[in-house]
Formats: sequence, C-alpha cells, structure tokens
Amino acid sequence: MDLPVMPPIDPMLAKVSPSIPPGLLYEPKWDGFRSIVFRDGDAVEIGSRNTKPMQRYFPEVVAGILAQLPERVVVDGEIVVPSTRHTGLDFEALLQRVHPAESRVRLLAAETPARLVLFDVLAVGDDDLRERPFAERRAVLETLVGPGEVVSVTPQTDDLTQAQRWFEQFEGAGLDGVVAKDAAGTYQPAKRTMTKIKHERTADCVVAGYRLHTSGTDAVGSLLLGLYRPDGVLASVGVVGAFSMARRRELLTELAPLVTTLEDHPWGAMATGRTPREAEHSRWARDRDLSFVPLRPERVVEVAYDHLEGDRFRHTAQFRRWRPDRDPSSCTYAQLEEPVTYDLADVLAGR
Repeated sequence: MDLPVMPPIDPMLAKVSPSIPPGLLYEPKWDGFRSIVFRDGDAVEIGSRNTKPMQRYFPEVVAGILAQLPERVVVDGEIVVPSTRHTGLDFEALLQRVHPAESRVRLLAAETPARLVLFDVLAVGDDDLRERPFAERRAVLETLVGPGEVVSVTPQTDDLTQAQRWFEQFEGAGLDGVVAKDAAGTYQPAKRTMTKIKHERTADCVVAGYRLHTSGTDAVGSLLLGLYRPDGVLASVGVVGAFSMARRRELLTELAPLVTTLEDHPWGAMATGRTPREAEHSRWARDRDLSFVPLRPERVVEVAYDHLEGDRFRHTAQFRRWRPDRDPSSCTYAQLEEPVTYDLADVLAGR
C-alpha cells in the first residue's frame, strides 16, 4: 500500500455524556465492530478498534469496498450485521463472523452478510484530510460512496430535536444511542474528542452465581444475573463485575452461605456448569473458563444496563445497589422497558 495515511491507525474515540449537548453535529451510534478501512487499488485492509486486520472475516464487505469506494481512500466506520429474524441489528451474528475456518467464514458471509456504515474519511488519493474540519470531511465522504448495498454513509443532523428523536426511536433498530461531533474538529486518533450518549436503564436481578477473579480463588470476579421468564424458568441475563479488589474479597465471604450444588441449582442441567447461552458463547472464546459457583437464588441486586440483545443484556451491567427488600421471584422480564420496533432500513436511508 502507498497511501497518505497508512495502517495501523487508532480510531478517534468518544467520551460519555448523560444528555445530548447542543450546538453539534449528531449521528446514530452503531452497535458493531469499529473499522478503519484502507483501500489502495485491489488491496484492502480493515483495521479493528485495536488495529488488528479483520478483512479475512468479511469477504462480502471487502467486495463492497472494491465496488463502491474510490481506488485510494481511508475511511472510518462500523461493520454491522442486519438481523435475519427482525428489522434491527444482530450483534450475536456479528460475533460469530470472527471464525478461524475459511469455510465457515464463507458460509456466514452468505447466511448473515455484513454491511459497512461510514461516518468519517481520513484520506482520499494523495490528500491527508485529518487536519481538516469534520464538516469538510463529512462533505467529502458523501461524494465517495458509489451505488450498492454493502457500503453506506450514516445519517447526520444538526437539529437537536431530531437527534433526540433518533435517540428514542433508533434503539428499536438495535442502535446504541447518539454520537455528537464538533463540526470544526480535526481527526485525532485514540483521543476522546467526540461525545456519545447511550441508553441506561435499571433492573432488579437475581444473583444466581459468581465466577472467581482471574487473580486467584480468594475474590469474586463477576456476579451472574438471572431473570424469571413467564414460564417460571430462571434465565441467564448477563453479568456485573465492576468492584474494587477489597469488595471482591468481601463478596466471597458474604456469598459463601448461599453456595449450593449444580444438582440443586436452576442451571444445573448443564454438566459443564454453564448455562445454555454461555455454552454457546464458549465456541468463540475457547480459552475462557466459563464455569461458575452456583448460588441459591435468594439475593437481589439492582443493576444499570443499556439495552437487550435478544433476552440478555448487550453489555456488562453496572452495579447500583443491593435490594434486600425485593423478593427474587419478582425479578422478571416484565420490568424491562421494551424499545419501540424500528426498521434498520429506515435508519440507513436517513428516514
């Protein structure tokens, strides 16, 4: 490759804000794999958030880049996978795309094809655009993408009311919130110069077990969370794990009276000590020990979460407080806010 901006490049990052700040440019926050794309003729490299190449996992995206972008260009965006089951994104399907077997990669490229949504440009031809204002880079970006289904440019608005509407509506299409950007800002790799506004809600969950900390056996690593389904089955919904080391050691002592056997635990049907959902995840994280210490489901914790992916929290939940006043049986999916369904096609079209 011979481009004015060469890999690897760290992507520009965002800091979190509890509300949408005024006077900026706004875009939907996509929930996928952050990707900086380098194209020089027939050579394409897709750099991940940690600058590792990803192009081998997404041959259909590489084909779209070759078909829709200029011959020499560096762009910033997100790889996403539209769901085959509903009208939004499917992050689980995206995770499965990272597979070591080439035959599996080709199969998944056909079964769950990915798309590339662009929101910035770093270079075109021999021109390094990183020092230009973002508004100018955005104007250039809109001229670069040719017709096709794989590569598109994210919607953008300078209307705060419209941004608030996107924040409320686009979650139903599987998006993660809103990103706010300074129109005069330059591209600053690895710097948190953008602002992201994400959904956060709370839920009361049953503490169904814990995993030990990676440092050893004298501290809790994470708590496993459960919610009761309408049929009375306790389902695995996610984990919470942001505790100080001192608190992790205290938890090991506090939870000791609740330790039980797998045979007496709601998730004990799995001989490996994993819930069905966790066993599924282990295919993509073979080095991780997903066994857990089962607890009698008697304690309730309030956690903050952003949104659901299927029947689980999309990201690790955040501890808020213990709820000794709550009966574990009352911790059901009915308490969770359901986002309004929104069609991903309308988001991509800017509608």
